[in-house]
Amino acid sequence: MRLKLRENSRYGIAVPTSMGVRISPPNGAPVHTSSHYYMHATSAESNVVNVAASLGMKGLVLTNFVQDSPISYFIKGELGRRNIDSVGPDIPQGGPWGYRHQFNIADSGYGVRGPRVHNDRAGEVGLILNAKDFDLEDVFGRQGAKIVHLSGLVGALSPDTTRFCTEVARVAKKHGSLISFDLNYRASFWKGREGELRAAFTEIASLADILLGNEEDFQLALGIEGPGDGGSDLAAKIDGFKEMIGRIKKTFPNASVYGTTLRQVISVQEHLWGAVTSFGDEWTVIEPRPIQILDRIGGGDGFVGGALYGILKGWPGEKCTQFGWATGALATTVLEDYATPADEEMVWSIYQGNARVKR
Repeated sequence: MRLKLRENSRYGIAVPTSMGVRISPPNGAPVHTSSHYYMHATSAESNVVNVAASLGMKGLVLTNFVQDSPISYFIKGELGRRNIDSVGPDIPQGGPWGYRHQFNIADSGYGVRGPRVHNDRAGEVGLILNAKDFDLEDVFGRQGAKIVHLSGLVGALSPDTTRFCTEVARVAKKHGSLISFDLNYRASFWKGREGELRAAFTEIASLADILLGNEEDFQLALGIEGPGDGGSDLAAKIDGFKEMIGRIKKTFPNASVYGTTLRQVISVQEHLWGAVTSFGDEWTVIEPRPIQILDRIGGGDGFVGGALYGILKGWPGEKCTQFGWATGALATTVLEDYATPADEEMVWSIYQGNARVKR
């Protein structure tokens, strides 16, 4: 099946997000012994936009910036370089102890030493995202976005971001955008707000055309029974994942696409990577296959970005899923946590297992 896309849209994919930076030591070194770092602009939601933006479809992030901050200048420059526009207010910092952009401090791990991620989000400017600071009617009514992608990460950051994401979904849906929702449940974000967030996530899911997440996301964010215990063998759990998606369909029948990734960690440098999707009545299963990892962060976002690119291209569900699998794998081969394909051929070579040199 193919989803109906809004015509005459300026943007392929638009996302509400809280932009920040990630700093990582080179060569897989651990953070606590490192003195040198590589920095890039990041957020889960902008990672999703990056695939389509790299392949020529203009993207958009709706976010807050810190006024006159060198980190804000860096983020804006990086987004522009990546074919992603940004819109949002410049918030006065309010002194040295005021607002700032989040810092994600992470190493890649190596071999038997797993990656460690430390999120430093105190005073994060994205916590105060508010619909009144954005002309949503202009963005989604006059300019238009074919797909608006929302993530449970920014949706659960604060009461303000929860209201902001809900309002974005409502306005975008009204103007004909497809709504994509990746649940991205995080227990630390939900603590003490379970009832409020369950209600908000349920509303966004009811508006969604595309619903994505892993078994824990659907169970804990929406109360959907998971796939059951299939042990550590992901391939043996696939029927359970299909049954789980069937329960999601019954609860949220307005969506047309449902999906989940499958990951089993063999070592830091090798994972088994798969996916299960349902496009209408069309099932696609990619049984877990070994991939080699440079840095695992962003693989899930890469999958979503690739699948949404396929939807924008009008591809059938199987092709969308295969492309998403490959862009997810691509994201794990670079130190950035977003996939930047040079062209579609690079992605299909990954899916086909063709790592031969291209001259």
